[in-house]
Amino acid sequence: MSVHKMDEKSSSEGSTDFAPELKTEPISLTEPTLRDYLIYASVSRSNETKPSDAQIEVEHARKTEHQRELDQARRALRTATWVSVFFLITTDILGPFNAPYAFSQVGYVPGAVLYVVMGGVACFTGLQLWRLFCRLDSHEFPVKTYGDLGERIFGKEFKHFCTVLQSLQLIINVGVICLSNAQSLEQLAANHQFCFSISVLIWAIVGMLLGQVRSLQKYGFFANSAVWLNLLIIFTSMGFVAHSPPNFAAALTSLGQPEGPVQTAKFVSLPLFDKVNGIMQMVFAYGGAMIFPEFLAEMRRPMDFWKGMICAQLLICTAYLMYGLFVYSFQGQFTLPLAYQGVSKQSWQDVGNVFALITGIIAAGLYGNIGIKVAYYSIIEDWFQGPALTSRTGRFIWTVMVFIYWSLAFVVGSAIPQVASVSGVVAAICIMQFSYTFPPLMMLGYKMKIAAAGLIAEDSLAIGDVIDANTPSKDPGDTWMQWSRWKRGFFGGTWYYNLFNLILFLASLSMACLGMYGSGTAIKATFQLEGAATSFGCRSPV
Repeated sequence: MSVHKMDEKSSSEGSTDFAPELKTEPISLTEPTLRDYLIYASVSRSNETKPSDAQIEVEHARKTEHQRELDQARRALRTATWVSVFFLITTDILGPFNAPYAFSQVGYVPGAVLYVVMGGVACFTGLQLWRLFCRLDSHEFPVKTYGDLGERIFGKEFKHFCTVLQSLQLIINVGVICLSNAQSLEQLAANHQFCFSISVLIWAIVGMLLGQVRSLQKYGFFANSAVWLNLLIIFTSMGFVAHSPPNFAAALTSLGQPEGPVQTAKFVSLPLFDKVNGIMQMVFAYGGAMIFPEFLAEMRRPMDFWKGMICAQLLICTAYLMYGLFVYSFQGQFTLPLAYQGVSKQSWQDVGNVFALITGIIAAGLYGNIGIKVAYYSIIEDWFQGPALTSRTGRFIWTVMVFIYWSLAFVVGSAIPQVASVSGVVAAICIMQFSYTFPPLMMLGYKMKIAAAGLIAEDSLAIGDVIDANTPSKDPGDTWMQWSRWKRGFFGGTWYYNLFNLILFLASLSMACLGMYGSGTAIKATFQLEGAATSFGCRSPV
C-alpha cells in the first residue's frame, strides 16, 4: 500500500498513467488495522490542510471519478469552523442556574478552585479527544460519534457501552427538564394548586407531541430563540436576586433551611454527601465532551478544533464563576438548585419561570430528538438490523419510541422530584465518564496499541503530515494474550504519559463513584425532610 498525489488535471481528464485502474472499483479493507487507520487519517488531514492543492490518495484504494465526486460532496457538507465550534460549546454557559447552589454546598474557596481545576482537566481531556479524532478519523473510515472513537481502540463492546450511557444521560436530562418545568408551573400557579406529578406529566405529554418531529432543522429557529431567552433569564435573575430576599418557603421545602439571616462562608461545614453532590453540579459546566466527536465530524478542518474548544472552556469557566459567586453572595444557604426560582416576590418569580418554561421545552425537544435517534440507530438499525428511520416502518417505530422515551422521562422526574439530586446522579454516572474518565482511558489504550504495534514513529508525526505507507510494519506479531505485548505497550513509548493517564483515569473513576454515593445519599436525606416532595406524589418541592 502506498500514497500518491492525485493531479487535478488527470483527475478530470483521465491520465493514461493510471486510467485503467480508475475504471475499476477500489480495493476495500474489510477489517482495517490500526496502521491503516493512521495512514488514511494522515491523508485526510493533509488534504484538509491544503484543499486547493492536488489531493492525495492511498494507491491500493484509488477511487473512481464518481467516488471522487462523492468525496467532494461530503467535504462540502463539512462547513463548520473553529468559531462555529466555539459557539456550539458555549451554548452550555447559558444555563448556569445550578452554579450558585454548588457554591452554597462547598463555599467560596473550594467552589472557585474546583471550577478552575475541573475546567483545566476538562480542557486537557478535550484535547485528548481532538488528538484521537485527528489520528483515527478519515474520509474512508469516518468517526461520527463518541462510541465510534472508542470502538477504534477498544472494540464494539465499548461502543455499545458508550451508546447506553449516552442514551441514559439524555433520558435523565429530559427528565430533569420536565421536573424543572413542573416546578416553574407550580410557582406560576402560586404553589400547590394541583398535583405536582400531574405537572410533570403535562410536560411529558408536550414532549411526546414535539417528539413526532424527526428533523433537527425544524428546531433551528427555536433553538436560537432559546439562547437569547436564557441570557435574559441570567441577567434578570441577577437583578432580582440583588433586590429581593431569598425564597424562604421554597428553601424550607427543598433544602430544609428555616428562615434566618443569609450566611456565606469561605468553607462550608456540611456533610460529605452534600459537598460531593455540590461538586457534581459543577461537572455539568463541562459536560459537552459527549458530543465533541460530532462537532469534529462536521468541521472543514478538524485540526483547528482546539482553538474553539479552549476559548469555549475559558468562557464557560468565567461565566459559571461569576454567576455562581454573585447569586450565592446574596442568598447564601438559601440558594436553590434553580437560581431564578430563589426570589421571594411572586411577579419576579413569574418572569423567570415563564421564560424558563419556553427554553426548557425547546431544550427537552432537542435532547429528546437526539436521544431517540441515538437509540434508533444503535438498537433498531445496528443491533437488530431493522428498517431505516426514513422508511414507513421506521416512522411507526419512531412514534412508539417517542412515547416510551418520554414515559421514562416522566418516571425520572416524578420518582425523584429533586433537581439537584437528579442532576448529581446523571453527572456522576454519565457526564463524569464522557468528560473525565473515558478520554484518558482511550488515550492510554491508543498509546499502548501504538507502542505494541511499532507505530511510535508514525504517531509522532505532526498532524497534517502524511505517513509513508511503504514503510514495513514493525509489529513483532505477538498478541495481547502474551505479557511481552503488554510490557512493550506500556513501557515501549512514553511510559510516564501512560502512567499519568492511568492515574487520571482511576482518579476520575473514583470521583464518579464518590459522586454516585453523594447523590444517592442526598436523595435519601431529602426524602426524609419534613414536608419534602414524595415519589409520584402531589406535594411540590418548591
